[in-house]
Amino acid sequence: MDRASLDRIDQGILAELTRNARISHAELAAKVMLSRNAVRQRIDRMERQGYIQGYTVVTGAPGHGTVSAFLMVYRKDRVRGADVIAVLQSIPEVVLCDVVSGDFDLLVRVEARSLERIQEIWEQIAATPGVTDTVTAMTLSNYIRRDAAAKPAQPGNAPGQASLPVVSPGA
Repeated sequence: MDRASLDRIDQGILAELTRNARISHAELAAKVMLSRNAVRQRIDRMERQGYIQGYTVVTGAPGHGTVSAFLMVYRKDRVRGADVIAVLQSIPEVVLCDVVSGDFDLLVRVEARSLERIQEIWEQIAATPGVTDTVTAMTLSNYIRRDAAAKPAQPGNAPGQASLPVVSPGA
């Protein structure tokens, strides 16, 4: 599922949907110069192929009412650590979990309503079988927040998978 396999029109549709997921098929069709039916068919195909994985609702103003932290998680067994990831998937405030190279194994971003909730989540993750240690970094400010996958591929850049993250409202 390589984004390079999408044509310019598909990439344009993804870019428009990223800017406004509520755009009508008629308005989108006018922007990419296709019929409404052709746009609908392309969106349906990109959903089936996994390029579009969901539509996001973001509530409230960014940075208001939420606290975020990054947890660096060390796992006992890097190869068979699926149980740890399954626990992370069950926590709605976990908005990102990447397997990374280097000293620690997982980089986890948590966004919650309070510091107390961040601490509860940290305690839950630290107590998870298979987790040997955690390091937490609280987010003080957020200056850039964007979906890099929504930008059209540029010549010379490695193509990546185009997907739209699904964020639970109020998480």
